[in-house]
Formats: sequence, structure tokens, C-alpha cells
Amino acid sequence: ARRALDPRKDMDGITDGSLAAVYAGTDGGYPPCTAAACVALLKHYNVPIKGKRVVVIGRSLVIGKPVSLLLLAEHATVTICHSRSENLPAICREADILVVAAGKAGMVGAESVRAGQIVLDVGIHVGADGNLCGDTRFAEVEPIVEAITPVPGGVGPMTIAVLLANTYAAACRATRSEEHTSE
Repeated sequence: ARRALDPRKDMDGITDGSLAAVYAGTDGGYPPCTAAACVALLKHYNVPIKGKRVVVIGRSLVIGKPVSLLLLAEHATVTICHSRSENLPAICREADILVVAAGKAGMVGAESVRAGQIVLDVGIHVGADGNLCGDTRFAEVEPIVEAITPVPGGVGPMTIAVLLANTYAAACRATRSEEHTSE
């Protein structure tokens, strides 16, 4: 099923062709929306990426791996970690930018961050209290770091914006293509 859709029509960026385009650094499709949303947020807030140390916690095909490749394309130095990485808090503290996409509620707390960091919390879960929460323990992390995305209201809305931008771009591309074939 991931191979059936033309990457130019894959707004979510999850087909094999879209992922191959992210890997190759070409424009043959669209990157996964949440991964692209992370980069878009950093750029919107003028967070320097070039030359910065980025730690990504998570290695999924939807977020972890593609956001790592997108940040590499922006000339960041990227380390990919996961729940089984040894000395994870120490590795996280080395980052200028920390992308938490592990899929485990409250996995990252004060022990994993330091002053001056930018933290993108990609997780979304329903906590024991019934409220939405992310992969970070926000109340612990927020007073320490320079900036952190909230859950809800952070990466999620930007993901929707990226999806809409991809849809618009695909519609424009299709319209241009139709104009050229009708001439």
C-alpha cells in the first residue's frame, strides 16, 4: 500500500517514494508532515540549525528518521537515540536542539535537559489524569530550557499547517501540469 500512491500525491509524506526523496534530498515527494513541522517551527522562530548539535529521540519512519535527515539537510549535526540508548540523559544534555519523538509519555525530564536548549516535544498521549501530554515532563523541563513546544498546541498545529501547504503545493503542481499538457 505504501508503494501504490504517487509521491507527488502523498501529502502526508509516508509512501516509500516520499521517504526515498527525503533520504536522497530530492523534491520527488513530500517529507512526513510532522518531521517537516519540526523544521518549520525552528525556522519560523529563527532558531539557528546550521552547525548546531541536534539529538533526536526516536527512530520511526514517520518522525525520527525523516526529521533527522531534514535537519542534516539544514547542516545540523544529528544524533539519533531511542529508549534503549545508553546514557540517554547525558547525550540529550549535549544537544542545542532536542527533538523528543519516542512515543513514551513523560520519558524526558529535568535530568535530560540544560539551560539554553530548544526542545520540540512531538509526543501526544492521554495522561493518567485524562489530559493530553507529551514525551517530556513539561512542568520539569520548561523552567530549565530556552524554549519548549507545548502539548497540545505545539508541533501538532504546525503538522496540520504543513499538510495544508503540501496539499496547496500539489494542487498548484497539478494545475501547472494540466496547463502544459493542454497547450
